[in-house]
Order: sequence, then C-alpha cells, then structure tokens
Amino acid sequence: MPRKTFKSFVCLAMTLLAVTASQAADASKKRSITLDDLTRIEHVGAPIISPEGDWVVYTVSQVNNKEDKNQTHLWMAKWDGSARIQLTFGNEGAASPRFSPDARYISFLSSRPGPAKGTQVWILDRRGGEANQLSAVVDRDIEDYSWSPDAKRLLLTLHPGTTSNTEEGKPYAAPKPIVVDRYHFKHDVDGYLANDAWDALYLYDLATKKVEKLTTAKNVEEEDAAWSPDGAWIAFVSNQNGDSDHTNNTDIFVVEAKAGSAARKLTVWPCSNGGHLAWSPDSKSIAYTQGAKQELYIYSQPRPAVVTLDGKVSYPADTLDRKASQPLFSPQGKLSYLVADDRSQYPTEVELTGNSVRRLLTQPGKVSAWDTVADHTAVLYSNDTTPAEIYALENGSLRKLTAHNDALVAELDLAPTEDVEFKSKDGTAVHGLLTRPLAWKAGSPVPMILFIHGGPNGQDEHTFDFLRQWLAAQGYAELNINYRGSSGRGEEYAKAIFADWGHKEVLDLLAGVDKAVALGVADPARLAIGGWSYGGILTNYTTATDGRFKAAVSGAGNAVPLSLYGVDEYIYQYDGELGPPWKNAQLYHKLSYPLLEADKRMHTPTLYMGGTSDMNVPILGSEQMYQTLRLLGVPTELVVYPEQFHMFTRPSYIRDRYERWLAWWDKYIRPAPAQTAK
Repeated sequence: MPRKTFKSFVCLAMTLLAVTASQAADASKKRSITLDDLTRIEHVGAPIISPEGDWVVYTVSQVNNKEDKNQTHLWMAKWDGSARIQLTFGNEGAASPRFSPDARYISFLSSRPGPAKGTQVWILDRRGGEANQLSAVVDRDIEDYSWSPDAKRLLLTLHPGTTSNTEEGKPYAAPKPIVVDRYHFKHDVDGYLANDAWDALYLYDLATKKVEKLTTAKNVEEEDAAWSPDGAWIAFVSNQNGDSDHTNNTDIFVVEAKAGSAARKLTVWPCSNGGHLAWSPDSKSIAYTQGAKQELYIYSQPRPAVVTLDGKVSYPADTLDRKASQPLFSPQGKLSYLVADDRSQYPTEVELTGNSVRRLLTQPGKVSAWDTVADHTAVLYSNDTTPAEIYALENGSLRKLTAHNDALVAELDLAPTEDVEFKSKDGTAVHGLLTRPLAWKAGSPVPMILFIHGGPNGQDEHTFDFLRQWLAAQGYAELNINYRGSSGRGEEYAKAIFADWGHKEVLDLLAGVDKAVALGVADPARLAIGGWSYGGILTNYTTATDGRFKAAVSGAGNAVPLSLYGVDEYIYQYDGELGPPWKNAQLYHKLSYPLLEADKRMHTPTLYMGGTSDMNVPILGSEQMYQTLRLLGVPTELVVYPEQFHMFTRPSYIRDRYERWLAWWDKYIRPAPAQTAK
C-alpha cells in the first residue's frame, strides 16, 4: 500500500473510531423515558398541502399541565424543509386547517371569542395579520367544513346546537328532559341522541353570510361531504334506507351544489359504503370504501371501490384482502389508498381496471394520514421509536418535514420492538409484537405484560407506543398479539370470532405468551395481563380461562353481554351477530362465563376501571366484575374517572391511569427488594 494511501486509511480509521466513541458517549448520556415525558410529546396532526405545493399546514397538540387539558394549534412547514412556523396561539386552540383554493388564506375551526359565538370558521391571510372570523352560524355546531373550488362558498356539516343553562347574566335553568324516540338512541361523547340530532349539510355564502340547507332530506345523517373539482356536485355519505337507526347501511349520494336540491343515491350495496370520499380529477367518479355485509360490519375489512355519476360501481384491486382507507386521486388520475397490513399501515397505488397493487412505502411503520397535490405527497408517519411527524413521500422514501419530537427523542433510550410469529393451539398462524426491557440480557427472563388491543377490529402496529417504552424502562417486557378478530390479516381472520367471543382470541393470546416464554424473554412465574375496551373484555376472558397471570388490569371492559344489551352503543352488533337475547339466551349465557362461572374461574387479582360518561362500554361492566371478585375474596379494586368517555381526554387522569397500572402490576409480579438483617 502506498504511504500516502496508508496515511489516509489510518486517518479515516481514526476518524471512524472517534465518531464511534462519540456516538457511544452520546448513547451513554441517554435516559429512560418517564411519565413526565407523556406530557412533553407533541402530537402532530394530518398534513394539508397548499395548492401551489410549497407549504404544508397541520396541527400540533400538547398537554397544558396548568389547565389540565390538551392545547391544539396550527403550524406550517415549508416543502423544502427550510422553515416551520407556528400560526395560532392562545387558550382556545384551533383545528381542521384548510387552504383556500386561491392559496391566499388558511382557514380553521376555533371557539375563540368573536362576533359570533361557538365554534366558527376563521381565516388567516397568508400575507400576515390577525385571524378573522369567517362564518357566523348560530344555533348549530360546525362539525366539518370545506371550501368550494371557486372560494365563494363553504360547505358546512352542522349539528343541532345546545344552549347552555349557565350563560352569563342569565338565571340558572334546569336542563330539559331528554325524550328518546329512536332505536339507536345513544353514542359515546354525543350522549343520548335526540330526534333531531342529525348532522346535515349546508351551504354558506361568504358574501351574503347566508346559510342554506343543501338537500331536501330530513332526519338523516349526512357526512363525509366532498366537492367535485369542477364545483358542480357534492358527494356525501348517508343512510336513507327507511329507519336508519336499525342498520349500518350507508350509501354514496351526489347532489347539485345548489341549496334545496334533491340528492341522488349512487350505491346499492346493502351495508357500509363510504369513508373518506375522493373525486377523480375529471369530476366523473368517486373513490370510497365498501364494507362487509351487515351482520359482519364490526369485522369489516373495507375494500377499494369507485362509483361513477351514473351509478356504475367498480372494484380496483379486487383481490386485496386488507382494510383500505383514505383514498386519494392524483392529478393524473391514479388512485391510492392507505392499507392496514400485518402490523403496518402504508400507502398503496391500486390499478383502476385490474388487480395490481403497488406498495408506495416498504419500511415498517404506520402512515395514519396523507395528502397529495400535483407531484407532492405528504404523510403522517410513525414507527416504534419515533412519534408521528410529517414527511414528504418521494419515490418510496421519506424526507422529514417536521421535527416536533426530535429533541425529546434524542434524550431517550428507547427499546426496539420485534415481530413474533407462532401457531395457536388449533394451528392458526398468529402474529404479534414483542418489546424487551432496556436492560434485558439473554438467559435472564423478566416480568412480562400481555397488553391487549381493543376493537377487536384493530391491530397492534409498528408505531410509537408510550406504554411499551415506559414498561421497557421499568424492566418489563410487553407482548402485543393480533389475535383472531384483528385487522391486518384479511376478512376470514377478522370474522373468525363471529358470535364466539372469548374463545379463539384467548387461544391466540395464550399461545403468544408461550412463545415469549420459549424465547427466554418472559418469566413464566411473573406474568401479568391488561387491556382497554375489547382488550379489557379479553382480559376478563383470559384470566377466566388460564390461571398463569399473577395480576390483571381490565379497563372499560365487560363480561356479561346481556347486561349491556340496550345500554351501550352496539345495538347493530347485538342484533346482527348475537340476535335478541330472548331468541338466543344460551349464546348470551355461554359468552358470560367470566361472571357466571366466577367462583370456579376467577382467581387473578384484578384492577377494574372506566369513565362515568362512557357509552361505548359503560362502566357497568367493570362494576359487575369488581363486585363479583369482591364477594369471592379475590384481591380487586375499582377506579372510576368522573366525566370521562371511552377514550380519556383529561391529561391528569391519563397519567393517573398509567401510575395505577404500574403499581398494580408491580405489587404482584415485581419481587420486593431483599431485606437486610439488622
């Protein structure tokens, strides 16, 4: 080797050694994630690209610890990555940003003080200045909005408003009685549904400030509306099949963009048609998703579908057996969807007249939202060690546009999450995720938490999960299993548990625990379990089936379907899957084994919890199981969170829930420190 080359090689080697040493030093400075970091994470929202493609507007939500609430504001990032700008400030927050079609304004929803009270549409001039209130809607709540292509009107989705009984300057008035006269009469967050509690579409003329109802329909839900690119039509989703409270049979409708027009139904498939609607560039067809037949709607893996203005339906990528969502047409007329597929969710281009599917991003992770303008595509992407940020998707690669959590992540020592695959007791292939604790060493099994996702029609994915990372920092392994009933593995896999709850899912979960033990990660003597919603329900089923778990946490769960018939919001599912109780009493009895056989089956110390305002899985289910274990002398506790829905919104309660989970698991599977003899 020539001397000059040798000297260069030595210098390069020394440089690499120095870089490696520096990286090692940086790694040693990293710290474990803590509960305080829960409120430091900034939650980035969906990207919206400006008409000219130079900017992306989005929301950022973060906890306001002083007021114990989440605060959301608008931000804007330059497409080349050179700048990020916060657009809104203050306590009221902002949501649903949009660019005006001429790109002069950014609009958003906010309840900040203005000429008209309540949530209104506001605009910011991109050239500078303060935000101005654009809409002036009274007696109704704005649920959603969009600009007409000519920027002269807004399409508003309005809900009948509620009048406060404690308005300033007025004497207190008791709330009026709620008169129920509907079959499907309650829903989480919305509460009891009044006879006029329907979302309806209105046109708002920006020049005259006049609000007019778009369609002639009455007492029907009108949602997910979208303008055609030429501005002549508006497509929307609605259930107008007789008494809509009895079915989930939604269809695609189209209506002229004129007030008082009669809508025309385009689809006839007798179940769910809808989701996000996307018009083709020529305004002649609409992309949407089509669900499974009525009785299987809870397990549906919606497939890509396109309908023309004359009602002709076609199915791009007809053989795709995965859940599709959020269709987008490119300006060139190419159609793409987000696809949930075996622990990831990614964008894919589908062939309009064939079966081919082209995956646009191959790396594991989750794309949860996206937008496309001209040749620009922006995605909201997260993986195991990176909270969601906005990226440019270019030729199958990601280029980062936002960095709201980079500084925090740089401080943290985060654990990788790996794929695990195994066979269930009956031979079914099951997939999951395993996160080992940070200090894990081969040959040293550790306490493990089996944490079960809800749904059941959801999946555990390669996305940033605070609980996984926090448990890893506490010395726990966490196991997540996409049991039968989950999405991401096709419709047959999802519907395998139809009318057979608490059976095959439990087999899959226990087989996953066996796998983690066989890998040498999980200590079989220190296993715990937990979950929320259907995860809480499966916690009850699993501990009633197998006694290996030393502690359990069941959140927003239930063990007696009959007790929630007509009480929760799932009347469609009861009728279509289980049938009315008086016609199928034996099935209801079979599915209630955790409580009805509690004296023989329930021995695991269990913490139950839920929110008082939860109408998804009412706290009644947790109260019943708590009372049962209390009577049987099994260690148990019930934690009730006031005014919380199925998904908690108060940050202090969310933190409290984590603290109580860990304290319960620690109590039963983390050995106490050895006592030193005095």
